[in-house]
Amino acid sequence: MTKKWLSIIGIGEDGLPGLSAIARSLVDHAEIIIGGDRHLAMLPTDDERQKILWTSPITDSIEAIIQYRGKSVCVLASGDPLWYGIGTTLTRRIPVAEMTIIPAPSSFSLACARLGWSLTEVETLSLCGRPPALLPAYIYPGARLLILSEGKNTPSMVAKILRQRGFGDSQMTVLERMGGIHESMIQGIAASWQETELADLNAIAVHCLGDAGIVPLSRVPGLPDEAYHHDGQLTKREVRAVTLSTLAPIPGQLLWDVGAGCGSISIEWLRTHPRCQAIAIEQNAARLQYIADNAAALGTPNLKIIAGTAPLVLQDLPTPDAIFIGGGVTAANLFDTCWQALRSGGRLIANVVTIEGEQTLYQWYEKVGGSFTRMAIQRAEPIGKFLGWRAMSPVTQWIGIKGFS
Repeated sequence: MTKKWLSIIGIGEDGLPGLSAIARSLVDHAEIIIGGDRHLAMLPTDDERQKILWTSPITDSIEAIIQYRGKSVCVLASGDPLWYGIGTTLTRRIPVAEMTIIPAPSSFSLACARLGWSLTEVETLSLCGRPPALLPAYIYPGARLLILSEGKNTPSMVAKILRQRGFGDSQMTVLERMGGIHESMIQGIAASWQETELADLNAIAVHCLGDAGIVPLSRVPGLPDEAYHHDGQLTKREVRAVTLSTLAPIPGQLLWDVGAGCGSISIEWLRTHPRCQAIAIEQNAARLQYIADNAAALGTPNLKIIAGTAPLVLQDLPTPDAIFIGGGVTAANLFDTCWQALRSGGRLIANVVTIEGEQTLYQWYEKVGGSFTRMAIQRAEPIGKFLGWRAMSPVTQWIGIKGFS
């Protein structure tokens, strides 16, 4: 059997007295204790064991921990180490068979207990070391959000984003130092939030209430075209919805968006689930800025953006589960590069509006098969005093599924 040498102990604001007997025993018998300033301060002042403070970048500390394999090492972590915690990072490098993990109640569990919210009916996210631009993707009328703060300034930042999104009426509660003797709650409205005297250790609860007339953005693919800044290189709403349904995003999967334009396909891929990943490849400098601006505005700041011409910049990218080609299908060797990179069982989707593009797609079809769909969309627009139908350019879509070899 593998020897368990590393223990990860969740600890609350009540410190060592709040630990279970097993957790306390693991802490007491460890040769080396690792944690943040707040955690190490919970140990007795006469504790002479080796103590290690987390460093930046955290990867240096992880490497140091691995070097102690064989000794009895204890990591002190806040709440549940596997919920936006250090435990998740450690399990990526160290087999769980070598660990003992004992969680304490998470900040989310404690906040729900204070507010009477059901944990199954809330949206949870962390802004600790993560961009605030993640927040807009979670905001919708009636949503109940629980947010881990980076510090005392995070609540003001959250209130600002809510106001900008038309949710100034939202109710905010900042829960400080939950589980300790200094626990407190501060409540207010996003539109008038001015609280600054807050503890660095806090979580934010938000009941999202939209201002009168606000039209929220759905997480379902097919956002209004007006949601994007673009120069005309935009996959239109109806075609985008069909394309995303064909790409079929699954949590954790990676998309290459080749010839990304303003980034609408990769952004809406990411909006389907927080664990989806996407890389947008675009050569036009102005459009690269559009992609970055749209990703930040629509709650997907983790979109990776690569400047360059395909297929040259595709060589060393991580293996995709799906590829969308929205521009440049006639580029030499583009198909071969993409098809070779695609994971077995993966999907390659290409949209074209020109005859030359259709000819290229048919050549791809002759190589690997697949299927074609043609989309002809008409929108009603004013013609004088009346409404008439105006046709958009027909879009030909080729769908290729890579078989398992």
